[in-house]
This record gives sequence, structure tokens and C-alpha cells, in this order.
Amino acid sequence: MTNKVSKRKKTINGLVTANKEYDIKEAVAILKKAPVTKFDQTVEVSMHLAIEQSTNPIRGTVTLPHGTGKTTKVAVFCKGDFENQAKAAGADFVGADDLIKKVQEGWTGFDVAVATPDMMKDMARLGKVLGPRGLMPNPKSGTVTTDIGKAVKELKAGKIEYRMDKQSGVACAVGKLSFSEDQLEENITSFIKAVMLSSPKLHKIQNVKVLAVSTTMGPGVKLDKEQFRVS
Repeated sequence: MTNKVSKRKKTINGLVTANKEYDIKEAVAILKKAPVTKFDQTVEVSMHLAIEQSTNPIRGTVTLPHGTGKTTKVAVFCKGDFENQAKAAGADFVGADDLIKKVQEGWTGFDVAVATPDMMKDMARLGKVLGPRGLMPNPKSGTVTTDIGKAVKELKAGKIEYRMDKQSGVACAVGKLSFSEDQLEENITSFIKAVMLSSPKLHKIQNVKVLAVSTTMGPGVKLDKEQFRVS
């Protein structure tokens, strides 16, 4: 087993030149060349920024052209006619007090939570459960809304949320390794450009210290930041 791991690492290390920044096409091609695994690896983009979270919070959403490759389970907290809208749009879990009670008891079997504005007072009770997991609905991310049908459909189609952490990092899964190279390039580009456009600070390319793409078990490949410069 040890020999297999060493051989794999050696192969991966041989694909990437240390400290070199690659064109996106080159980077995706490298990810594709890595040794195969028994599962479909996730492709992730990570950014390290030269700005502080406290003064320049980076947060937003972007709809990936080809989705994430993962089925997003959406829970909608709402009442009345909104329940029918949520179900018609494909929500996985729909409810009000019953759903809140279930979450209070520790259940979090969903990827995204959506709520109507009138539910937010009651949703406050779920802060300790949803907050640490980043699942609390938020108007800025479009998950507190009266347009329930649209929100659910967008999330099911590949809309994702990103936010900068306390270490000035932004990271998100942008697809699966089984995607075609063109699909990965388009998803990666859409995500990076969305982040770059989210703050005037990021219009200055020097505020992006590191930009890289990687897979679950594969190499981390640094990207040439200039190709994503906001003009």
C-alpha cells in the first residue's frame, strides 16, 4: 500500500513545476493527467487574498454554467402558498414549524436552506445549528426571498455561494473531474471572475496573492492571475 501511495505522489509531483503559474487550459489538462481514482473527484478553486475580512468582506453567489456535478439538496422554510411553489420548483424538504423542530433536534440533511422573510424570526432559533455550518439563510445570498420558485431552481441548476474566511481565503467546489475540459474551464472562469468582480479591491490583481485549482486526490496547480484581471 505504501508503494502505491509513493508512486502516486511521485506521478502527481512530476506533473507540476513548483511556483509556476499556468494558463487555465494547461492547468485543467494537468488535473486530467493525474492518476485515476475509484471515485469522481471534486475540482476546487482556492484563492488567498491580500485583504482583511473585517474591512473588506468578500461574499456573493455565482451560477456555474455546468453546475457542480453534485445534487444540491434544498430545504425551504415557508408557509401557505409558498410551500406549493417550493415543491413545484423541486425543493427536497419543505415546511415551517415542523421543519424548524427537526433541525433544532440536530438534523441537517440538506446543502442549502431557503426561507421567506416572515420565517426569519423563527429561524433565529436555529442559529446555533445552522450558523457554524454556513447554512443560515441570508438576503445577500438570495436565500431569504419571496421568489421561492426562482431561488430553488437556481440552486438546483448550480448556483453556489462563496465567502472569504478569517484567513483571507476563498474556496469553492466548481465541478467534477469527469466534466469535459471545456466545462471545467468555463466553470472555473465563471467562479473566479465572479469573485474578482465582487469587490473593487480585487480589480487590483496584486491583491490576489495565490490563485489555484486542485482535485480531491490530485495536484494543486497555480493559475496565472493575469488571465482573470478585471479591466
